[in-house]
Order: sequence, then structure tokens, then C-alpha cells
Amino acid sequence: MTATAKAFDVAVFGEAMLLLIADRPGPLELAEAFTKRIAGAEINVATGLSRLGFDVHWTSRLGADSMGRYLVKQMQSEGVNCEHVVLDAAQRTGFQFKGRVEDGSDPAVEYHRKGSAASLMVPADIDEPWLAGARHLHATGVFPAISETALATAGRTLQIARAGGSTISFDPNLRPALWKDEATMRRELNALAAGADWVLPGQAEGELLTGHKSPEAIARFYRDQGASLVVVKLGAEGAYYDHATLGCGHVPGCPVEKVVDTVGAGDAFAVGVISGMLDGLAVPEAVRRACWIGARQVQVLGDSEGLPTRAELQAAGY
Repeated sequence: MTATAKAFDVAVFGEAMLLLIADRPGPLELAEAFTKRIAGAEINVATGLSRLGFDVHWTSRLGADSMGRYLVKQMQSEGVNCEHVVLDAAQRTGFQFKGRVEDGSDPAVEYHRKGSAASLMVPADIDEPWLAGARHLHATGVFPAISETALATAGRTLQIARAGGSTISFDPNLRPALWKDEATMRRELNALAAGADWVLPGQAEGELLTGHKSPEAIARFYRDQGASLVVVKLGAEGAYYDHATLGCGHVPGCPVEKVVDTVGAGDAFAVGVISGMLDGLAVPEAVRRACWIGARQVQVLGDSEGLPTRAELQAAGY
């Protein structure tokens, strides 16, 4: 299938987890009730792009348990195609607890994902003709961190998408605790980034992965690896972009009256960049959209509640 004859818009590989959010601020052990939601970096991006009207397909492996069934139902309710999600009766679904914060601080998060169904995925699980039919592949550094086989699977997805003429975005989305050591994390994530067209590191992530301090140097590192576009997230300061043919620049952040919860902000930013590029926006306009969506996300509880619909995006002028 050629790059001009794609079957759907966006493919996303990654683990979805059941998210249990505490009913009150404070230590998790003092919470007495939890609200059930869905979590996962790739899942947040899939949700955001689907709300904007893109045809998004998600592939993963879950347990054939109540959590797995809930996750699939929730993603389907968001319009995400889940035909390539396997519910395996012999495996279990990962889940996590998240503390409640209302002051913009980082919430406590407790993961229970080791040995999950998604962590047992292997390259043979990839439906290669299906993946080659994607207009775009979004990948993050989370899925490859959960196991050696997931790392191999992530690498293979990028190879297939590249061979099929798809564009590829990569968000490092660092999870140092999931890697055996920092050196391995840097090596493997930079290798994956080298296979992407659009690389989206945060400032702190970029410093750790590249050894460079400035947004300009971080962007140049990935541009030298072959990326056509690098966008370095700068939090409240906005973002710096470096494009192969369209130049470099800084886009200011969007004012936020009150930061409630920063979880999911980077994924929201990715939704803005990816959707903007797929919509054919100029790079600065795509980054401006990304800053606005990221600002929406930090003003709400939950990992994806701030992601807009296409109507909300248009009403805001993005």
C-alpha cells in the first residue's frame, strides 16, 4: 500500500491500564474510594486524536477480565477502533492508583503492571499489512520500557510504518523506573527517536537523553539523527521547534489561571502537534494548537478530560 492510499489515519501501539483516582487529596492509603478511569500515554493521544475526528486504530493486549473489557468499551466510546486489541484469558490487565491533587503538584502514582498482558506482546503480534495502511504512527517511550519483548515490538512497528510510507511521531515520555538503568534508557529511546519524523521531547527529558541543556541543542541532536521536525516542550514557557525546511522558532505558552493536575499534559501537547501536522497547518500553528490543548489538560483532573472535540478546537480558533 502506498503513502497516497492509506486505509486509516493513525495507528497507536501501547498499554492501557485501569486508572483508580483517589477521592481526596493526601496519601493514597488514606483514600476510601476511587473513581475508575482509563490511563496510558498512547491511549491519551489516541483519545485526543479521535475526538478531533481522525480515524484512530489502537492495538494492544489485555486480560479477558473486567478491567480489560472496561478499557475496550471506554476506547470504543471515544470512537477508537479496537479491532486489533486482543483480550487474552490467560493474562491480566495492568492498573494503577493515582492520588488526587488540586494544586498543580505531581500526584502520587502507584503502578501494578509487571507481567501484564501488554508487556508480553512480541513482534509477531503485529498485523503488518494493517499497520502499513496507517497514514501516521504515534509511538512513545512508555510501551518499549515495560519489557524486552515490548521494546522489540515497538522497534518493529517503526520499521513497518517507515517501510509503508507512514509518518511517525515519537514522544520519549520518560519512565526511568521501568528501565534497568539510565544508560539503557538513553540508548534505546534515542534509537527509537532516530526512526521517527517528528520527535517531541520535554526540556528535562531532552537534557537527560541528549546531554544538551538548551532547547536549540536538544532539537539539533534529533534533527541530526534524521527527524524532520523536533518540538521541545517548555512547560508554561511554550515550546521551541526546529523543522528541516521551515526553520526554527519559539511559540509562547497559553496562560493558565490555575494548574490542577499536570498528568497527561505532554500527551495533550502531542495531540496538538500531530493533529496540526495531519491537518496541514504551518508548523508554528500546529505548535500553537499544541500549547493550547496542553494548557486545557492541566486545568482538569484525570488524564484526558481536557482533550477537546473538533468543535471546541474550532470555537477557540485553533
